[in-house]
Amino acid sequence: MNSRQRRGIILLLLSVLCAVGAFAGVFSVIHDAESKVGPETTAYRLRSDVPAYQDLERKTDAFEKISVPERWLPPTAVTDLSALRGKITVTPLRKGSLLQTDMIVARPALEPGKQEIAIMIDAATGVAGKINPGARVNIYATFDSKEQGAKPVSKVIVSGAQVMNVGKLTPFDRDRDGGGSRTTASSTRQAGEAVPITFALDTRDAQRVAYAESFATHVRLALVAPGGDAGVSSGDRTYTLDGDK
Repeated sequence: MNSRQRRGIILLLLSVLCAVGAFAGVFSVIHDAESKVGPETTAYRLRSDVPAYQDLERKTDAFEKISVPERWLPPTAVTDLSALRGKITVTPLRKGSLLQTDMIVARPALEPGKQEIAIMIDAATGVAGKINPGARVNIYATFDSKEQGAKPVSKVIVSGAQVMNVGKLTPFDRDRDGGGSRTTASSTRQAGEAVPITFALDTRDAQRVAYAESFATHVRLALVAPGGDAGVSSGDRTYTLDGDK
């Protein structure tokens, strides 16, 4: 073996040693990083915006599964989409946000003895944008009563009605009916927008709401403050202008 061959072997060995040293250094850095980060776990991130008060069981495509270091994940993070069963959003969820349990609440449940009834509420006569599932409202109906020769009257037909669901703003066009002089809710409302709102009511209150929906000139909602008293005294349930002293 001549001197040139010896130098080649020495350089080759040095290269191998350098490569081994570099690999060991990289491995050490990776191991150190893993030890600091710790194990990873599953979380979910919003891939698109989700409006408030939406049924999350129908919005699972709005979330993407990601891996996050367990030590960096907040305790409120949702790690299993089964947690969304029966839940709605309480605030608008923004794209890129981490899904957390304090963003969602249980959907209002129907109590024994109650039934769901939905009516269309004009956007102009409801509490626009402020009525949400779980809210309590008083339902007012105004009757023209001209056909009986009576005077207009406003009545609280249901107090403390629980809102179960609020639908999307929907255009409607209810023309005047040509069947006589009777004035009803369906005959006087012109083209506009309305929101389908579902209430949980007993049979008697459901009948009152159905009657008002069919025969009242207007049906209005009054939002009751959370924790407030939704009761209305018997003397305040009916109002006429003549009776206002």
